[in-house]
Amino acid sequence: MYSTETSVPVRAMKPVNETTKAAQQDAILNPRFYTTNFAEIDALRITPENRQMWDDILAEFRRDPNKDHFKRNAEFDADFSTMDPALREQFVEFLTSSVTAEFSGCILYAEIKKRIKNPEVRELFGFMSRDEGRHAGFINHTLNDFNVAVDLSFLTKAKKYTYFQPKFIYYATYLSEKIGYARYVTIYRNFEKQPDRRFHPIFKWFENWCLDEFRHGEAFAVLMRSNPEFLEGVNKLWIRFFLLAVFCTMYVRDHARKPFFDFMGMNVDEYDRQVIKLTNHISRQVFPDTIDTESEAFWELMDTMWRNTDAMRKAEAKGGFLAKVTVTGLKVANGLTFVRLFLRRPHRQPLPADVRMQPVW
Repeated sequence: MYSTETSVPVRAMKPVNETTKAAQQDAILNPRFYTTNFAEIDALRITPENRQMWDDILAEFRRDPNKDHFKRNAEFDADFSTMDPALREQFVEFLTSSVTAEFSGCILYAEIKKRIKNPEVRELFGFMSRDEGRHAGFINHTLNDFNVAVDLSFLTKAKKYTYFQPKFIYYATYLSEKIGYARYVTIYRNFEKQPDRRFHPIFKWFENWCLDEFRHGEAFAVLMRSNPEFLEGVNKLWIRFFLLAVFCTMYVRDHARKPFFDFMGMNVDEYDRQVIKLTNHISRQVFPDTIDTESEAFWELMDTMWRNTDAMRKAEAKGGFLAKVTVTGLKVANGLTFVRLFLRRPHRQPLPADVRMQPVW
């Protein structure tokens, strides 16, 4: 009988497998675990003009629309042993990155709930930890089908934790939730158009799944709009930094996985443009400054970032003194490229009175 379990499998595995070791790495493009100043989060307030939206969001979380969604069915019993080895490798890498990101959110949100006393905010983070735990568990069960499940118990203890100021947590997690929505829904729509390319049933769960991500982003949007100091002054520059950091990371990481997108029948350039533009558009609900993604100059700089990174990887593979010099030069070039992206004129718009958005894409 196929398993319908939705909880996070955190049992210890001995010895630690290669998938867990990969998830443990803190390379610049890998998902990280975070900690923060919990007292500052405890001081968050909900302003009267945002009270109804906040109450509506909490009511949605309490209803738990996806409580019965993350259950496996007979499709997961299919024999995947004949999967193309190259596809299997790419798929496992994709799932490993995804489970690490989802579990990172689960751990952070659970820790915030444990460490703060503000009853409303505490309740919210408990709900979001619940959702991310389901996501991580669902992905990890799929990895387990390939005998490469991530040891989440080991990961919790062994992975390094990065300290972020609370406002950085708000920017980064808001964007990760919204870009997660955009990524999942775009992949789901792709397989709607060409179901013959859907090589695994997990993708059928992406539509409802991405609604959790969208809802989490909405909660962060109301929190930031209720505490407008996070959206003013020098924080506008931090917002632009995080927008670009998230977009550049995704662009470079996806282009390194071009074969995986080829297997899905997707053009990686078109996919990244669509996801980044959608995320940028959605973020105008809360960020006064966003990125001008309509300019071809922006995309040329993004492509420069990817080409430099690809050249770095090839140089590192060769090894030797000259390779080290080359890598250093390319890192500097990428740093300058990011500065050029940052100095571009942002898109500015007045914030809408109604913070909430609907996942209509």
